[in-house]
Amino acid sequence: MDLTKRRWIILVACCLINLCLGSIYAWSVFAGGMADYLTATTGTTLTTADLAIVYTIANAVGPITMISGGWFNDRFGPRMVILVGGVMFGLGMIASGFVTSVGGLILTYGIISGLGLGMAYGCTISTCMKFFPDRRGLIGGVTTAVYGMSSVILPPVVTAIVAATDATVAFKAIGAAFVVIIGVCSLFVSQCPDGFVPEGWEPPAQTGDAPAARNLDWRQMIATPVFWCMLLMLTCGAFAGMMIISQASAIAQNMVGMEPMAASLAVSVLALFNALGRIAAGTISDRIGRIGTLTGACALSLVGLGLLFVTGQGSVITFYGGIAVVGMCFGAFMGVFPGFTSDQFGPKNNSVNYGIMFIGFALAGYLGPTVMRSIYASTGAYGKAFLVACGLDVAGIVLSMLYRAAAKREA
Repeated sequence: MDLTKRRWIILVACCLINLCLGSIYAWSVFAGGMADYLTATTGTTLTTADLAIVYTIANAVGPITMISGGWFNDRFGPRMVILVGGVMFGLGMIASGFVTSVGGLILTYGIISGLGLGMAYGCTISTCMKFFPDRRGLIGGVTTAVYGMSSVILPPVVTAIVAATDATVAFKAIGAAFVVIIGVCSLFVSQCPDGFVPEGWEPPAQTGDAPAARNLDWRQMIATPVFWCMLLMLTCGAFAGMMIISQASAIAQNMVGMEPMAASLAVSVLALFNALGRIAAGTISDRIGRIGTLTGACALSLVGLGLLFVTGQGSVITFYGGIAVVGMCFGAFMGVFPGFTSDQFGPKNNSVNYGIMFIGFALAGYLGPTVMRSIYASTGAYGKAFLVACGLDVAGIVLSMLYRAAAKREA
């Protein structure tokens, strides 16, 4: 089978891998049951807020192995890197089923699973980017959307297991399943040859977002003003989404007055529009350009945050409208940036380059939830947090202008 056809099999395998890895977005479902288990085990009352540090660390360590795993991927191919990362991710979850303290959970899930996730996720994204130079926006959207859809598919499964047994069994069972699924799927992933061009496609000499074809390594990339504009723009664009994803259920209950069961629907709605935004924005960016799509996402996010700002007790319609828009705009950044990075700095070293660029997302993953928790703790309301996010969206629009100016000078 020629590579133009076989790349679709590789895409499906990578999507299944990302579906497993995306379970990190379903952390809140594990956290509730695990807090109850650790409370009963230790005799000390623990809540999901006490376990939030585990989720924060798991997100924060990802870029470490995205970069190091990307180095091996660019030189030796993705199969072994994905396998090692997937096994680490699954074994970390299995080990989480045996812990008896928050510290143990930080080690097993936060560090081991978090490092494994970064290693495997970076490889699936960069591999698909290399095999689909003709559809980078769409493929970036699809592969990251599947990652996000895990938080829609997995929670009912985890909830059922926890209800029948407890959170430790859920960790062990799902972790074991992930080891098998990722291990099998990794066998279908192969390295893309340098200079691969799909049959019947002629690469354009230049796009509207990037200079003529080039392949920069990470040192050359970080020496460009364009890189810093992009990294900061990613942080600004992802801030609102990460802020709200971290506490969507709590916002629904505290700000709108929803019951816990109804509030859980908010998490699924946010995840659904997050996934839709990745595919839609990826497709649109192939037509109108990456930077135009991202600028539009920042502007539209202001509308969603405005709806949330005016939401009060009982304002269900404005609440759902707000989280749907913010979720879609967050998805736009996550779907467009893999192709954006490859367009700008070349596909050859994209595994390492995108891993470094992903630091912008990690910053948003730390700052967003931290700002939200701090403001709510000090004011008892979320309004000022939404205004901070609006300010960062405006900063994102300004950075898009600076990007255009810097890219024009480099062209």
